[in-house]
Amino acid sequence: MIYGQLVIGPPGSGKTAYCEAMYRELCKLGRRTAIVNLDPANEDLPYKPNVDISHLITVADVMENIKLGPNGGLIYCMEFLEKKIDWLLDELGKFADCYLLFDCPGQVELYTHHQSIQKIVSRLNKSGYMLSAVHLVDSHYCCDPAKFMAVLLTSLSTMLHLEMPHINVLSKIDLLRQHGKLHFNLDFYTDVLDLGQLVDLLSDDPFLVKYKKLNEALNELIENYSLVSFHLLNVKDDRSIRKVLKAADMANGYVFGVNEENRDIKNMLSCAMNADFEYARISDIAEKYLSRDTKSSQGYASHGR
Repeated sequence: MIYGQLVIGPPGSGKTAYCEAMYRELCKLGRRTAIVNLDPANEDLPYKPNVDISHLITVADVMENIKLGPNGGLIYCMEFLEKKIDWLLDELGKFADCYLLFDCPGQVELYTHHQSIQKIVSRLNKSGYMLSAVHLVDSHYCCDPAKFMAVLLTSLSTMLHLEMPHINVLSKIDLLRQHGKLHFNLDFYTDVLDLGQLVDLLSDDPFLVKYKKLNEALNELIENYSLVSFHLLNVKDDRSIRKVLKAADMANGYVFGVNEENRDIKNMLSCAMNADFEYARISDIAEKYLSRDTKSSQGYASHGR
């Protein structure tokens, strides 16, 4: 089995920075790691990819030769890669002993309803690649209840569409304070519990009150599936990166594989049982980046609502 992460998320969520930081962390742990750039529009990379889609096709070439716009060009590139999947498999075969990080494009519709990424992932799975999707979302959306509801819907849609092991991550948590105060404790956003409070908050907005029934229906949809939750990430914090790595490794099955890191049965069982309590999973980050807020008027708006 070849294990890895499919790093996805909207533009600006920090996918490339995450891949670079995760690559460094994996190297520290002694894992052989390769980065795969699947974004044909990503021209300025902070790392040197081991496999690069730009050797096959780029958005710039498609826009020039086929006269498509940026979005249409990106979709064309993904459809082209789907047809040339054997090229990708041949390139990946050169790194069969590596843990893989796939740096993917940021166009949201590629993961919510377009078929190419889903078909590429399906083919990789059939070829023995055990991947977990790591879906990054900028944490500043937590400061706006309406945007956070949209994030929940996008995350849920992506999970259902890709049909693969999946974790959601709130990125840039170290910058959260710069975007304003939170209306609830941080664990409200990571655990995604009691969204009725979010609907009540949206109803307090004079513009959104007319959409109360719609928001209630969306809330019911999200809670009925009960699939969405979030991990926290600061790419400058090694401990934060390792927590996300642990979650990704649990999702793709790496912790259960035969490798030097996981021969300790206690370590494997601890991961399998998810020994961390939910509050412990975020408490250190909340204390580090938001503790000063709880002591001032610029902090949490409430402990609950």
